[in-house]
Amino acid sequence: MTIRTMLATALLAVATTGAVNGQEVGEVGVDWLGNDIIVEAISDPEIEGVTCHVAYFERGMIDRLQKGNWFEDPSNSSIACRQTGPIRIGDIELDKDGEEVFRQGISLIWKKQVVKRIYDKANDTLIYLSHTRQVQDGSAKMAISTVPLYGADVTWVNGKPE
Repeated sequence: MTIRTMLATALLAVATTGAVNGQEVGEVGVDWLGNDIIVEAISDPEIEGVTCHVAYFERGMIDRLQKGNWFEDPSNSSIACRQTGPIRIGDIELDKDGEEVFRQGISLIWKKQVVKRIYDKANDTLIYLSHTRQVQDGSAKMAISTVPLYGADVTWVNGKPE
């Protein structure tokens, strides 16, 4: 292995790691090039009792070598969030921009896969949006999941917003 190849491999490892609070629960091979679909369970740091599962595409080394784009994975992702226990809501952002609850790099430097939580007060629902964030050429690829709080046993640490 040449020094150049070792450096590229090390940079690739840095670029594809760094989940804030996700735990890999599945890995499905999709072709002989080493491309995989990764499934991670994500816990919201401010909301106990809600788990999101995010699926995303991770390119294999052969695919990276063939296509020449070594340092980036596609922007595609899917998300599903559900109540998985008693819900306890801590100090969350209530504005329309929401709050980032998960982030990981999917390119060497600039491209991040992000999950944001938005609270829909009118419908008493948590919204989770999965998308990519880039410095330029942002992607329109996104996925959304909701967790309705209506009728659920919910504890608001700082009191329910009025």
